[in-house]
Amino acid sequence: MEKYEVNGHPVSKNPESEAPGNSQKKSCNDKLKGFFRRNLLVILTVSGVLVGVALGMVIRNMGLTRAQMTYFAFPGEMLLRMLKMIILPLVVCSLISGAASLDTRSLGKLGGIAVTYFLVTTLIASSIGVALAFIVKPGVGAGALNANNLFLETVSTNKETADSFLDLARNLFPSNLVAAAFRTHVTDYKNIPVGNISNGSLIYQKVPYGTEVDGMNILGLVLFALVFGVALRLLGPEGEELIRFFNAFNEATMVLVSWIMWYVPLGIMFLVGSKIVEMEDVVLLVTSLGKYILASILGHIIHGGLVLPLIYFALTRRNPYTFLAGLITPFTTAFATCSSSATLPTMMKCVEENNGVDKRISRFILPIGATVNMDGAAIFQCVAAVFIAQLSNHELNAGQIFTILVCATASSVGAAGIPAGGIITIAIILEAIGLPTNDLSLMLAVDWIVDRTTTVVNVEGDALGAGILHHFNELEQRKQRLAQEEARGDAELQEVKVVEEEEAAARRERQGEGEVVANVQGGEETSPLVTHRPGHLAPDTSSDNLLERDGMESVL
Repeated sequence: MEKYEVNGHPVSKNPESEAPGNSQKKSCNDKLKGFFRRNLLVILTVSGVLVGVALGMVIRNMGLTRAQMTYFAFPGEMLLRMLKMIILPLVVCSLISGAASLDTRSLGKLGGIAVTYFLVTTLIASSIGVALAFIVKPGVGAGALNANNLFLETVSTNKETADSFLDLARNLFPSNLVAAAFRTHVTDYKNIPVGNISNGSLIYQKVPYGTEVDGMNILGLVLFALVFGVALRLLGPEGEELIRFFNAFNEATMVLVSWIMWYVPLGIMFLVGSKIVEMEDVVLLVTSLGKYILASILGHIIHGGLVLPLIYFALTRRNPYTFLAGLITPFTTAFATCSSSATLPTMMKCVEENNGVDKRISRFILPIGATVNMDGAAIFQCVAAVFIAQLSNHELNAGQIFTILVCATASSVGAAGIPAGGIITIAIILEAIGLPTNDLSLMLAVDWIVDRTTTVVNVEGDALGAGILHHFNELEQRKQRLAQEEARGDAELQEVKVVEEEEAAARRERQGEGEVVANVQGGEETSPLVTHRPGHLAPDTSSDNLLERDGMESVL
């Protein structure tokens, strides 16, 4: 652009470039660029979901074989493998560093708040699920619906309720930490002969025995990491080196997570697309089980959109939706992967960077929440239990409803460590209230639909729990600072009082010495017995000297 001089200053020949409208337009462009730069990963992730849906709908009509579907799903499989690869070091190192960085008193207080929050929110979620199941009545009028009508495979659930809870306790204390990284303890059964009857046939008895199956025992690793972190904290200076090692290991793991997050949009696109391609007759499933799907998803919307934000607002007096706006990437990952554990790396990074949650809090509470806090799972399990009761035309009494609430709350803790955890948990609830488990295949048929909103609500509860703990931790730190300032102020006031008392005592001593000196000086000046002063020779006027002098004069 050509320029010319006005009053000795170079200016542009185009006067529009200096107009205020252009500067505003430029600032708007800069703001827009800044917004896209800050939220690029979120935009790419959401776009990946939308593109995946469109891609799946297009390829679904191409009639791919099973092998071709597997190849199409390969990029999404790689994302899941990378996220699962990072879970073990992330959970163990973050929990050890988090537990070691908090003092024992704070750890106990925060742990109590976390446990209370998890139990209360899971109980509320179970209550919402039961209430919606009785309002919507998904199983009423569908008595003829069964797995054979939809050509579904049957699910074998021969596990006793007592053994399920005992396995939960056994997995808390794994006998082999290395094996716990990829194996989980479960109870199986075998029939053994116990004796003969009169006609010669054998009597068999079902006896439980323990075995190991594939699947990471996250519950046992979480408990070990917590206790180990507390032990390192109590060691004092001897444990500092190991604490620094786990802190460095955790930071390096988070760097790996930041790299993996840039692959998330591509992986999510193929994950969602492959699920749409693999769907069977969706119309038949939705028309048959539409009320069950509606009740479950409606429960997730109520709990995740209203109840959890209200709890967060009541405890922190902050806007919960502003907090949740920074977690779009983890929510999208949860929707695509259907795994709370696989979402843990992205959730931890976004909670710390976007919402400013203290690293010690997020690395302490999020791994625990991903293992034991299952609000979304509790909702759909309660809906499924009431749904199957309605299918069987079984009227539930108050005791059975209470049993459903308690079992859904308690069994959701161990759901993450059990393969096909949701279905097995529903089987536990049904066994507890004495209902048949024949129709569990219906739940499995639509589990891929309901499980997506389930996982989103699960991780939302974990994130809001981290925000609540961060708020209480800030309040505690503020109280400690005020107490320290008050103690420091009291100490300073005490020092001032001591100094003032010392100065007053010194002043009194000086005043006392001054009075003594004045009295002495006054006595010297007024006393008639003073005959001379130091440094001056006074005439001797005593009577003896006078007589002696007079005598001398008379003699002379």
